[in-house]
Amino acid sequence: MTKLSDTQLVILSAAAQREDRNILPLPGSLRGGAAAKVVGALLSRGLIAETITDSQTKADAALNRIWRNDEDGQALLLHITDAGLAAIGIEPEGGDSAPTGADAAPSAEDPQDAPAEADPAPKARTPRTGTKQAKLIEMLRADGGATIDEIVAETGWQPHTVRGAFAGALKKKLGLEVTSEKVEGRGRVYSLQRD
Repeated sequence: MTKLSDTQLVILSAAAQREDRNILPLPGSLRGGAAAKVVGALLSRGLIAETITDSQTKADAALNRIWRNDEDGQALLLHITDAGLAAIGIEPEGGDSAPTGADAAPSAEDPQDAPAEADPAPKARTPRTGTKQAKLIEMLRADGGATIDEIVAETGWQPHTVRGAFAGALKKKLGLEVTSEKVEGRGRVYSLQRD
């Protein structure tokens, strides 16, 4: 499993939950040289990739939607790659995690210009066995469920990453419903809703 910093986990988890898989916007506290350093590390490891668009929109730190402009003035976006998804325990779809060509990238000028999905129903995904995500699902399906602290101890994730996995990977991507209840002596216990 790829070793990631908390900041890298937050960035990749947020990108995995976005429809267009865009890394931007970065967390509000990450600006300037720190942002360039984190993005550079993710780029060099192949966890994210730059995508050239047809747009001539200038990169603007205030908007935080375009990473930079190339020498021709075209906008460059950042997208999570299949390797980036795998690094956070999400099984990539059939290769469409990041657009590969300029015509496949969303327009940076007007996101409403993006083509409508032919099938709005979410695609069924299955987690790979042996991943942290598979372990998370196993823990939530077990009798009695699991607390955030138990999941953190088992996976090594931070609590905010666990909550992000509930909302993004499990609910949004896999269509699983995570329920919770307060159990005396244990605290809040999470489990997967039974079919």
